[in-house]
Amino acid sequence: MSNRLFQSIIHQMRDAVDSTVGIIDETGTIISCSDLGRIGEVFSSAAALVFSEREAVVYGGHVFRAFGSQGHMDYAVFIEGTGDAVKKHIDICCVALINIKQFYDEKYDRGNFVKNIIIDNILPGDIYLKARELRFDGEISRVVILIRIAENSDISVFDIVQNLFPDKTKDFVINVNETDIVIVKEVHPNIETSDLEKLARSVCETLNADEMYEPVVGIGTTVTDIKDLARSFKEAQVALEVGKVFDTEKAIVSYNNLGIARLIYQLPTTLCEMFLREIFKRDSIESLDTETLFTIQKFFENNLNVSETSRKLFVHRNTLVYRLEKIKRLTGLDLREFDDAIVFKVALMVKKYLDAKPVKY
Repeated sequence: MSNRLFQSIIHQMRDAVDSTVGIIDETGTIISCSDLGRIGEVFSSAAALVFSEREAVVYGGHVFRAFGSQGHMDYAVFIEGTGDAVKKHIDICCVALINIKQFYDEKYDRGNFVKNIIIDNILPGDIYLKARELRFDGEISRVVILIRIAENSDISVFDIVQNLFPDKTKDFVINVNETDIVIVKEVHPNIETSDLEKLARSVCETLNADEMYEPVVGIGTTVTDIKDLARSFKEAQVALEVGKVFDTEKAIVSYNNLGIARLIYQLPTTLCEMFLREIFKRDSIESLDTETLFTIQKFFENNLNVSETSRKLFVHRNTLVYRLEKIKRLTGLDLREFDDAIVFKVALMVKKYLDAKPVKY
């Protein structure tokens, strides 16, 4: 936010409270003050205390109160003096400054503009008009990376992620809700999915190292039109939800790598239930015991190779053949046949999808 805007407001407040009024940033540096000679002065000892509290703080003959937006305290207003009247004045000043900052952010802040795009809070026709007003290049390649924290994410998590992407003219870190943080990252037009996953992995490692969180990350597709950021965001959400069903062991899931899981996720549940009934006419899939399902999983992992699968399972080849014959008797599907194996693999994924009952976006 412009310090010049703060300065004009502070001068008006000075006449109302009849005392020195000013604003400090997160480092404790005075950036605006009714006493111009104090601009640049630093309240280094007070900063940590002031920005850790939600209420007014008395320190060094001044009353401070932090304010900001989206739950993040960016600035603090102070008034010289310590009486009850000063505390009342600072509450009024704080309310005024919060509203002014919110208005400024909505009108001029690029981060807020990007947030409104991804959450569909702006009309499509207004996107390009606003982009021109903000001098925002809407034809640069960008991708949405969604970080989800298991527990409610506090300010420290947002700060950690934001510090990893310091160039605020190119990359935007946005707090969407209590658990979701979005990174809108400017990227090379031909960037590979593996490179994006590598970037996401470094973010996860930083969060795990600093705060012991267990984040999961969804990565949307790269887009070159600013209005398509909303689509990339939804893709990142879908990647997380599909990953929660089909790739529970993965902490990073890319929309580009979902494969057939993405198709199954988009099917109506009634159609999935009908598919299972048609495939397993002889008996239900629930009739397969844990050992049989584990054998099937290993058989698929080893590309339908009987010899390799029996070696990995530490069983004789004939034992595995017997198990496969048993599966054929129960289901009518011979997993040694490629077509039957594909049908069975899809059926298992459909069953997993129905059991999970995921939330769709």
